[in-house]
Amino acid sequence: MSLNDLFLISPQLSMAGLGILVILADLVLNRKGLVGAVALVGLILPLSFAWAQLTEFPGLLFGSGAENLVPSDSILSDSLAVDRFGVFFNLLVVVSLALVFLASVDYVRALPRLKGEFYGLMLLSATGMMLMASATELITIYVALELTTLPLVAIAAFLPNSSSSEAGMKFMVIGAISSALTLYGMALLYGFSGSTTLAGIALALGGPSEQGLAFGSYAVLVGVVVLTVGIAFKLSAVPSQMWVPDVYEGAPIPMVALLSVASKAVAFALLLRFLYSGFLPFDANWGMLLAVLAAVSMTVGNLVAIAQSNIRRLLGYSTIAHAGYILVGVAAVARDGSGTSDSGAFTTFGPSSVLFYLVAYAAANLTAFFAILVINSKIGSDLIEDYGGVFRKYRLPALALALALVALIGVPPTGIFVGKIYLFAAAVKSELVWLAVLGAINSVVSAYYYIRVIRTMFLDPESEAVKGSENTLQPDEVTLQPQGISKYGMLALTITAICTVLLGIVFGPVIQGAEGAVTSLPGILAP
Repeated sequence: MSLNDLFLISPQLSMAGLGILVILADLVLNRKGLVGAVALVGLILPLSFAWAQLTEFPGLLFGSGAENLVPSDSILSDSLAVDRFGVFFNLLVVVSLALVFLASVDYVRALPRLKGEFYGLMLLSATGMMLMASATELITIYVALELTTLPLVAIAAFLPNSSSSEAGMKFMVIGAISSALTLYGMALLYGFSGSTTLAGIALALGGPSEQGLAFGSYAVLVGVVVLTVGIAFKLSAVPSQMWVPDVYEGAPIPMVALLSVASKAVAFALLLRFLYSGFLPFDANWGMLLAVLAAVSMTVGNLVAIAQSNIRRLLGYSTIAHAGYILVGVAAVARDGSGTSDSGAFTTFGPSSVLFYLVAYAAANLTAFFAILVINSKIGSDLIEDYGGVFRKYRLPALALALALVALIGVPPTGIFVGKIYLFAAAVKSELVWLAVLGAINSVVSAYYYIRVIRTMFLDPESEAVKGSENTLQPDEVTLQPQGISKYGMLALTITAICTVLLGIVFGPVIQGAEGAVTSLPGILAP
């Protein structure tokens, strides 16, 4: 392996090395508070390497073209693609993780014996996420999926209570099932194509196929369907969504915050790269398959969220609904801007709408979870009824949570408002008008349960939990409630809240960067 090869995987290597360093630091440092500082400051290294890779492209992220920094004679040439698309998601993962670490300073303070493990496992999971965004080979994809999931399974069961144990167990069992399905789908594709690389699969699919049959072969059809169901686990989409509400309710809040944005984002990156790299000739087949999954996911997520009484479970079903919205952009496949299949080149409209929405969703969802982290540390409850009168005592966190919930509806001037317009316009352009209409209806339905939380915080009388929050809960072995919230948590909350609004006002550069990133995918025209 040459020095250039090490540079190509330097963001992933530095993230994994930082995770190991944090665990070792926890063993030797007497002041355990420094462990979090090492983890947070150490993120400068993978961020710097990712930025260094970005500077290798003409025009940085705002350029266009399918440049791949991995040379054909490299040992990594068939496994990874270091392009604008992968670097875009690497930057998103690192920034999201840094904000989560910043917001969780006080939360982790209540984990005196698990600080190193918490930070180390989060960093190792982030390593898998960064690898997943660049993987172009089935075995590499599978390793990245497992590296992303297993550390989060361990963190989900960190808290010594039944909810956390249930979250970890359900996450592990359903994750194992989805992993088996993913591996089975990969085996079918390998058996048909004789290759584990996406390029090799694409070459095999370009040969003779049975007319009138989806994906040209029963083996490929079954393989793609099974593999899609497996990947849906990472997307938090139907039919692999059963784990989401329990994990969101029982797992540590900082871990859920990272899971809800960074893990979901790289799963969509994997799906886009997989489909556009290996299955371009069958865009009509997988486009309709994903359109159906999008419709079912957004409808199930929104309808079940209405009945929730726990705000974290509510956000769990909300993330299922938003997975459906984002799948609209993946399903929106248009050729040459005409929506016809006469040309072999695709427009950036659908995929770039997915990337922009993921950024906007990350800002809004992190704001929501950071605000919940602050409020939970004060009142010690996640029940929506216990949020009654929260605004009267904790104005800034309540305002931030209200802003995040309004953003998740898709109300201007927030980034998700722009993202939904972008997604639904892409669906219309791809002749999926029915899906855009269903998405708009679901957005209206979602307003009910989001506004219910806002009304409770601002208009309801103070609950017993709020009245009793004068005496802040002490950390204990069951609830692990921190003794307040620090300036670091408020700083992270402020940053994400500002980004939520800014993305709805100054969205041009992010859209331009998303369009430049997706041109790295095969067959997509530069804007």
